[in-house]
Amino acid sequence: MNPPPPKSSVASTATTRSVLLVVENLPVPYDRRVWQEALALKAAGFQVSVVSPATKLHPKLSEFLEGIHVYRYPMMIEGKGYLGLIIEYLWSFICIFLWTSFVAVRRGFEVIVIANPPDIFFPIIWMWRLLGKKTVFDHHDLTPELFATKFHRDRSIVLSFFYFAERQMLRTAHKVISTNESYKAIAMRRGRRSSEDVVVVRNAPDPARFSIRQPEPELRKSAKYLLAFLGEIGQQDGVDILIRAIKTIKSTLGPNAVHFVLMGAGPHFDKIVAYAKDQGVSDDITFTGRADNNTICRVLSTADIAVDPCPDSPHANVSTATKIMEYMFFSLPIVAFDLLETRRSGSNAVCYAQVDDETHFARRIIDLLRDESRRRALGQAARLRLETALSWRVSSRHLVTLMEGLIGSSPAPTQYQVPLDELEFDEARDSDAIELETVHMKSPRTADRLELRL
Repeated sequence: MNPPPPKSSVASTATTRSVLLVVENLPVPYDRRVWQEALALKAAGFQVSVVSPATKLHPKLSEFLEGIHVYRYPMMIEGKGYLGLIIEYLWSFICIFLWTSFVAVRRGFEVIVIANPPDIFFPIIWMWRLLGKKTVFDHHDLTPELFATKFHRDRSIVLSFFYFAERQMLRTAHKVISTNESYKAIAMRRGRRSSEDVVVVRNAPDPARFSIRQPEPELRKSAKYLLAFLGEIGQQDGVDILIRAIKTIKSTLGPNAVHFVLMGAGPHFDKIVAYAKDQGVSDDITFTGRADNNTICRVLSTADIAVDPCPDSPHANVSTATKIMEYMFFSLPIVAFDLLETRRSGSNAVCYAQVDDETHFARRIIDLLRDESRRRALGQAARLRLETALSWRVSSRHLVTLMEGLIGSSPAPTQYQVPLDELEFDEARDSDAIELETVHMKSPRTADRLELRL
């Protein structure tokens, strides 16, 4: 870590191209997408600052990393349930308001990019927009669908608020960044934005951040095969499905045939560890917790198969899982459920299990472990696809071009005036609501089965 540069005055930053990135749900640099965006902008000559929460892994409230100023606020609570979410979001809102104000005075910025979830920061976007800053909404997640999936609610006052808040985020920012074409279509419809206002910056691993290492046999714990999972461990992420699949794999291939490394943490981490013990497979699993780049590279360079057990839901079906592209970097064969955006990312380089069929998911893993030639072919196809259609070089150029266009434009875009009727929201009139009960598709590859009432 380099020492911080001398403090700069507001006047001295006036001629510097400067961007402030804000994220609430993960610390930086653990949030790989936001950190890659920060590094790409830094490499393009921008002065970059980041605001994110602090955690035990990243506890410092102020840090200078790789030429980027990182400011963190203490995460007092990680919301569980309605009350927990309200407290977490209110606290984060206050902290982000204070930190962005501090950065504006201390270092200055011309563009502020605020990522979701949650979608509650539109008043902060409005404030900085009125003060002459260019504003961007980095649309990471469909918060209403994520809430509905997590709490199994298709109608509630809280869900209606999330739709309302998402609309305001989409409509108040000068520009919107989407992670894939599905999100872009939703942003255009719900936010009433033109195609030119929404830029797709796909999730993809930065080749400068990862390296393929020599396999480390000791990671297999004397097993013949090593299977890897990387990602958040939340209620909606399907890690419980993976635990049940591990039990099936163990009973089919025998004990000590496969060792499993699960990299990641989240609100359900402790429950998953306990569940693995209840299922009698805890001895077959290494739980790393939140993994740094070194651990990720070591494990994925050694693994035989990587998996994404995320099940079908209105949120998951149209969301791009970063882990898929990170597996591709290491030429790994992948087993995942056949979701719309997973197939758009993986194409023919992924072994797909039938949606909502846990037995088929486990069978796919077993069959692939027994077929070395197919594993090799899928891994080669995955790496080739990543280097061509899904390259981070392409996505980062889109990001840099967007920022250059915002800072270089002289007249500010016409500000969107919020109609009075938009300020009223309830579950009965929410025209943006997804018909959740009809979205559980039997064939997620068919895009027209995703019935969005937008």
